[in-house]
Amino acid sequence: MRRTAATRAVQTTTSFTRTAAGARSLFTLNDPPYLKTGLTPAISANTLNFHFNGHHKAYLNKTNDLIKGTPLENKSLEDVILVAKTTNNAALFNNSAQLWNHSFYWDCMAPVGETGEISAELEQLIKESFGSVAEFKNKFTDSAVANFGSGWTWLVNINGKLEIQNTSNAESPVTLRVKPLLTLDVWEHAYYLDHQNRRPEYINKWWDVVNWNFVNKQLKQ
Repeated sequence: MRRTAATRAVQTTTSFTRTAAGARSLFTLNDPPYLKTGLTPAISANTLNFHFNGHHKAYLNKTNDLIKGTPLENKSLEDVILVAKTTNNAALFNNSAQLWNHSFYWDCMAPVGETGEISAELEQLIKESFGSVAEFKNKFTDSAVANFGSGWTWLVNINGKLEIQNTSNAESPVTLRVKPLLTLDVWEHAYYLDHQNRRPEYINKWWDVVNWNFVNKQLKQ
């Protein structure tokens, strides 16, 4: 993802890229590396297939449709989101922000055995902000469980202080101007095929597939 002066606080290795088609430059998606195998025990391959190929690609296609032929088609995704927000373009904001949020979410996970460990630097910040890693996980879990309706739960870095924030629907750190380190999708489509209405079960198993290698990298950027 390209960074702009307007969104320096936000960076990710997200799984979408630009592709040029004549004078146009639209967004494309790369499959998450674990798409066909799933993320046992948290998320099945079936759920990942519906989530990525159904929901995420729909956001991609709608975003591209909405920016095609406009000055936005050559802008970064962050710029598209910010313009949509400031101009109250709800359709473009919802789709472009969800495109960004989902790409960040995929990066936040990895198969068991490939997740890495919390770095010493991150662990120190977690302890300063929450008391302990265990207490951080408890607070993050409680916040995600309590996040009413559809939305996201984030770990963000604000000037060296870590905070847990809930957002509703498509709201994104891009517009909040905070630096995200980790996110959890609590829209029902993220877990309902596997866990039905048992959101706490989904969250507790999700901790086993959190990609600490990615979170550590986000902290250093």
